Amino acid sequence: MEQKTVIMERQSSYEIKAYQEELLRRQLNYLNEHSPYYQRLFSQHSILVEEICTLEDLRRIPTTCKDDIQRHNDDFFCVDRTEIIDYCSTSGTLGKPVTFGLVDSDLDRLAYNEMRSFQTIGVQPGDVVQLMTTMDRRFMAGLAYFLGLRKLGAGVLRVGSGIPQMQWDVILQHKPKFLIAVPSFLLKMIEYAEQHNINCRETSVEAVLCIGESLRDAAFNDSVLATRIKEKWPLQLYSTYASTEMGAAFTECSAFRGGHVHEDLVIAEVLDDQENPAPDGESGELVVTTLGVQGVPLLRFKTGDIVRKHIEPCSCGRNTYRIGPVEGRKQHMVKYKGTTLYPPAMHDLLAGFPEIEHHVIEITSNEIGTDEIIIYLGAQQPSDQLLQQVKDHFRAKLRVTPRVEWRPSEELQKVIFNPLSRKPITFIDKRKSAV
Repeated sequence: MEQKTVIMERQSSYEIKAYQEELLRRQLNYLNEHSPYYQRLFSQHSILVEEICTLEDLRRIPTTCKDDIQRHNDDFFCVDRTEIIDYCSTSGTLGKPVTFGLVDSDLDRLAYNEMRSFQTIGVQPGDVVQLMTTMDRRFMAGLAYFLGLRKLGAGVLRVGSGIPQMQWDVILQHKPKFLIAVPSFLLKMIEYAEQHNINCRETSVEAVLCIGESLRDAAFNDSVLATRIKEKWPLQLYSTYASTEMGAAFTECSAFRGGHVHEDLVIAEVLDDQENPAPDGESGELVVTTLGVQGVPLLRFKTGDIVRKHIEPCSCGRNTYRIGPVEGRKQHMVKYKGTTLYPPAMHDLLAGFPEIEHHVIEITSNEIGTDEIIIYLGAQQPSDQLLQQVKDHFRAKLRVTPRVEWRPSEELQKVIFNPLSRKPITFIDKRKSAV
């Protein structure tokens, strides 16, 4: 399969589509035989899987959302629990995590996916890669990166998340060529380096696989965050999109024009509000169908992420279609004074102020039921002048001026780095509709 894939990603779009349809038919038969949830879905909607033969036929099958998985978590398992090798979890919408079980072949698939992702950004056998994300607390990403690098034959420095001093100690001692990191944390690394006379430009690091935050806008221009990083530390910053649900990733190549879909692991659709296919290059919700998964496979899973699909061939020579940067989460869309906003745009705008140490965006509902935005900022030297500059910048760039308040940085830090959360919390949705 692996050798065929290397060939397939450079074949014509027609051949790639035919290959995906072959794999789709296998996955549908597997679901029909082993998935209690999808057996019930097929029966309720009178769906005969043998009649679903093309990617276009997929539209005849209802979508699946995270609420469905949370309400019927056990029914999504297609194997006996004795076959599960690893249990991963992801946040749920109804108050408790959603559990995914991986069998041995699923772990092999995960390793293969990440190996291809690392090859896409130029990692070669023998390269040293510093892993700056956790592998504990049933977190899939750190495990996936480790398995992929091991399969590729690269050296792994498992440092974990946070603590700039420890990260720099390892970089200076072991000289990794690549990092895997949340991009905003790189600003903390740069700040520490400047305070301790470390010249970022003279280190061994050449590139970073960036997770959790967008580096580019819908037109593939660098975000303010990416620009600030590269001004001080001229690295190649590669964006990757992944999720526990699909057990795969879309990773940028050196063209930086969206993440390549691994055609043998995932079918990706981009749908409008009526669940019709969005025109190529237009925004919509990402919907994924996993291929080759045995433990907890998913069919037409709605991720909630707003993206764009790009089908034109890439200059790197791959003909697989690509998924653009996440422009927002559907459930996080904010309607404020007649303007539609998504948190990534607000986060990136705030990243343009190096004086701001921490920020938290809070969305609430007012007495008439419309959205209100409150932004809490933390800085070493807060001032009315800086607060006004932030408000003016919002008005100029996003055409609205939210309420902005100072808070002690220590207070915000406790909110952002909550020990019960695996990800930094910089967006809090307190709207009535979000409860």
